[in-house]
Amino acid sequence: MTDPKAMVQTMIALASASLGLVAALAWNEAIKATLALLGMGESLAGLYSYAIIATVLAIVVLVVLGRISAKIGGSAAFEREAEG
Repeated sequence: MTDPKAMVQTMIALASASLGLVAALAWNEAIKATLALLGMGESLAGLYSYAIIATVLAIVVLVVLGRISAKIGGSAAFEREAEG
């Protein structure tokens, strides 16, 4: 038999991932529209700017989530090998 607790945890993880994807797509469109307003929409400089913005945003979010996880006593999903 399937453990109900494990099933609920799996459903929460799947819902979180799905909502994260929706949020990422929304940010994708917002950043693209902003770059278009700045006149950098489809140019090479615009594409690189977008890639840099997306990377910095991802790093900031992961660092913040890692710190929150550490404060509540959890562990981050990623760790440096030297720490592991």
